[in-house]
Amino acid sequence: MKTLVLWFSGLSGSGKTTIANCVSEELRKRGKTVKIIDGDVIRDTLHKDLKFTPEDIKENNRLIVLMCKENLGLWDYILVPIISPFRESRNFARNLLSGNFAEVYIKTDLNECIRRDTKGLYRKALEGSIDNFIGISPQTPYEMPDNPEIVVDTNHEDISQSVKKVLEYIDRN
Repeated sequence: MKTLVLWFSGLSGSGKTTIANCVSEELRKRGKTVKIIDGDVIRDTLHKDLKFTPEDIKENNRLIVLMCKENLGLWDYILVPIISPFRESRNFARNLLSGNFAEVYIKTDLNECIRRDTKGLYRKALEGSIDNFIGISPQTPYEMPDNPEIVVDTNHEDISQSVKKVLEYIDRN
């Protein structure tokens, strides 16, 4: 069985997890097996010793890529909603998972993510009480993907349109 890893990358608040969960639901309706490896959940549990320095963010991403590699063949799809701000980390995932990888860029501008921020994290980062906040701190910029397989623009698409775009990619491939 060949597993496709869908790597949902974008800023905090862009809609990565919501879209991944909806895609998962649709794939399960089709009788597919799906594993979600949520970057926030993994960071809060297995990798809670890691901080938010660029090095620790890269290490968290590297470890999640290795988890995906270990799970290839066990699931039809592995969905990974994760900020994954650095091209280097996403390229590592692409190279290690080779033909099993598709990058889903959840394109949302920073102002929209700030507007959606229900936890107040962006506000705290802008006030200086959170260091290394991705997309705000100069040490941890969000580097836009060079050539993602799928681009979802949540500034202009609703969730159903975004999910449809991901499913259409799956159906074509």
